Amino acid sequence: MDQTFNHILDLLNANEVSATSSVFKLLLSLALGCCVGSERKRKGQSAGMRTFALICMGATLAMILSIYVPQAYFGLKNGDPGRIAAQVISGIGFLGAGAIIQSKGSVRGLTTAAGIWMVATIGLAVGVGMYWISIVATLLIIFVLKVVEQVEHKVKLGGEARIIRMRVQEIVTDIEPYRQCLRDHHVTLNDVYVEYDYSAPMTRLNLVTVARESVDFITLFDALRRIAPTEAISLANQVTV
Repeated sequence: MDQTFNHILDLLNANEVSATSSVFKLLLSLALGCCVGSERKRKGQSAGMRTFALICMGATLAMILSIYVPQAYFGLKNGDPGRIAAQVISGIGFLGAGAIIQSKGSVRGLTTAAGIWMVATIGLAVGVGMYWISIVATLLIIFVLKVVEQVEHKVKLGGEARIIRMRVQEIVTDIEPYRQCLRDHHVTLNDVYVEYDYSAPMTRLNLVTVARESVDFITLFDALRRIAPTEAISLANQVTV
């Protein structure tokens, strides 16, 4: 039994490409890709388990081919085993760019794009036989995506730009009440864009703010509308006047 187990380990850790080691590498990269993809899918990202698993397996297969070609074709004396694998790193940028969504001044998907790049690198590591490093790297990715995110929220690092758009049914000449209201709700007012309609009369306000994810905008909106007669109020990522 021990001899059989040792023989299997030798096959999996052999430098030469074999059917057994290749299948194992693909299965391992499938499992590692699914682990990372499941976390991204839980956050509602378009790139989920299938996407990450395919990326990881594709990178692994590219690494296997990089090792196999010089091994099988001895006539290629000038062949570079890393040439195929190197193209994975540059080519994965197209998938990463596809994961990044730009919508009305807001950019989403940067973390997912970074995860795609990292998973592709893990696939290369699996393909070259660095199994433990690949597993540890996967665990570290999940640690960053879950634990570090919770730490960020707990210590309330930074904030996100938000535009509060309002239509007030009077001419607003003093912005200080709005500034104080935002301050009371832990929102920083960075800039104000104003458009007056004297015939109505009406004021269109674009309050450029920095707010943390923990801000309760429902309560904030209710407080803002009490400052002056307000027709409409909304949250956006782009100033419109």
